[in-house]
Amino acid sequence: MTTTEKIANAKKRIDELERLIKFWNDSDHHEAKIVNFSSKIENKVA
Repeated sequence: MTTTEKIANAKKRIDELERLIKFWNDSDHHEAKIVNFSSKIENKVA
């Protein structure tokens, strides 16, 4: 995995964490919400 790929994956994880934090902060309203994460499964050989 190249450095560029590692950075791209880290950015995706940061974005997901920021959305989760926002969801948790907004959950004080006790409304049913769905967090929709786009997920892509990639087969990688180590």
